Amino acid sequence: MDFFETVDKRRSTRAFQEKEVDIKTIKQILDAVNLAPSAGGLQAYRISVVKSKKTKEELMLACLDQESVAQASVVFIFSADKKQSEAKYEARGYELYAVQDATIAAAYCQLAATALGLSSVWVGAFDPLEVSRLISAEPEEVPVAVIPVGYAAGMPGRTGRKQLKALVREV
Repeated sequence: MDFFETVDKRRSTRAFQEKEVDIKTIKQILDAVNLAPSAGGLQAYRISVVKSKKTKEELMLACLDQESVAQASVVFIFSADKKQSEAKYEARGYELYAVQDATIAAAYCQLAATALGLSSVWVGAFDPLEVSRLISAEPEEVPVAVIPVGYAAGMPGRTGRKQLKALVREV
């Protein structure tokens, strides 16, 4: 699948089949994520890969009962390592760059999953303290995105999009 086809096919999928994503495919996703750009090449983020049914069910509760978290074959959690970025970029790194690094990596995860015939959804509504506890995050790590990935149980339609003229400002 080429890049533009991948972007076009990506959907927010909230229902998954009970079909396992194999370790080779998970590694391909992680390899793609590892190529994501980051501030100063620091990659100031951590990725937690959750396959345990019990942990996914606990994560579902921490994600305000979003069932897609428990249904997915694998859940990737992207956490910003604010201290790592702060060490090089001071306050701007702490407040912004680490979060940008983690979110870019999460977007690469979604695109890689799509290119491999999988589906995903970006979960941003969650209890960060509970997610941190469940993934044994270090104190300097802040979860910014939970990405359930699996085989779609039916493909959702495209959501409405704004016209580009409403988004683009020429200066």
